[in-house]
Amino acid sequence: MLGVATMTVIAGIPIPSTSPFFLAGVAVHVLLGLVAVVSGAVAMLSVKQPGRHPTFGTLYFWSLAGVFVTAGALAFARWSEDQVLFALAAIAFGAAILGRQARRRRWRSWPRWHMSGMGLSYIVMLTAFYVDNGKNLPVWRDLPPIAYWLAPSLVGLPILAVVFVRHPLARANA
Repeated sequence: MLGVATMTVIAGIPIPSTSPFFLAGVAVHVLLGLVAVVSGAVAMLSVKQPGRHPTFGTLYFWSLAGVFVTAGALAFARWSEDQVLFALAAIAFGAAILGRQARRRRWRSWPRWHMSGMGLSYIVMLTAFYVDNGKNLPVWRDLPPIAYWLAPSLVGLPILAVVFVRHPLARANA
């Protein structure tokens, strides 16, 4: 039908639906994504001992699980447009599962597996965000689309490499 709105704009970011159910799903997805970004950063920057690191790491893992579930639901509603975002969500959550299991089951060299899985899950999560939203964000919208795919890795992978070289747990269990 002509003249029927098919898009909602919130804070300058277009959401490709006017359905209250889809918009509610996006709201939950965004809230879980924000919790994952903040809790993941707190866990990464915390001393690796009982207390803050495992508490925020657990919060990161379960909020990322929620991001994966809501990404699946949202992608199902718009599969042809969002299948790549669902794949990124699956990769991010799969990497987090790997990192969590390495720590819980104490695999050989578990700190490296744990850091790799959790670090890569964070990088992929941010990649998905920028791939989906970069074109609408200040500064990012002026970059070529390939930057949405590469920037999180170009920043995150060198940090992960430094952690492998400097962190006592990673060095001791190499």
